[in-house]
Amino acid sequence: MAEVEKGKKCKKCKILKLHAMSYEVKLKNKTIAIELQKRTEDRMTVKVDGRSVELGLVRVKQGSYSIILNNKVHNVVVVPIKGTKKFLVNNFIETQEVEVIDSESRYLSNRCKGAGADGEGTIMAPIPGKVVKVLVSKGQPVLAGQTVVIISAMKMESEFKALKAGIVVDVKVAEGQTVEGRQTLVVIDFNKE
Repeated sequence: MAEVEKGKKCKKCKILKLHAMSYEVKLKNKTIAIELQKRTEDRMTVKVDGRSVELGLVRVKQGSYSIILNNKVHNVVVVPIKGTKKFLVNNFIETQEVEVIDSESRYLSNRCKGAGADGEGTIMAPIPGKVVKVLVSKGQPVLAGQTVVIISAMKMESEFKALKAGIVVDVKVAEGQTVEGRQTLVVIDFNKE
């Protein structure tokens, strides 16, 4: 059983080879970390919450799969919910809604967390990157939609803007600094103007 070349489609199972990709999956109010590690024509190794699992995966038809885990076959139907990264997964006993949280959806949800109960907004880096420019300083008033920091990540520059008008409470980064995903960049108090 030869391993499918990275980025190529397996002719037998017609599934794009997935390589070392990490996801979070929300299922029943629980978030599960999943890392795709290795893929051959009909087998894959995934890490589920840090535990390695080997399973068989066969695409029966569009949206229908047979998963072989611990010598048991589990047939599932996967139906995407239009316009989201959510899916209805039916195993013929029950249907569950599953949300896939990848780097793109994490990026979009973390651009600005918005106002919390205390009126502060935390602007966070969604993924690792480099601070290109910091456009505000502590104590400075900002307007709604004003760019406060620019980050370079994945060969793109992204502007992070104030959700509402307020006062900059803290600037946690400097130009040229490398930042991690989910690292706080700027904190704004929306109760002050």
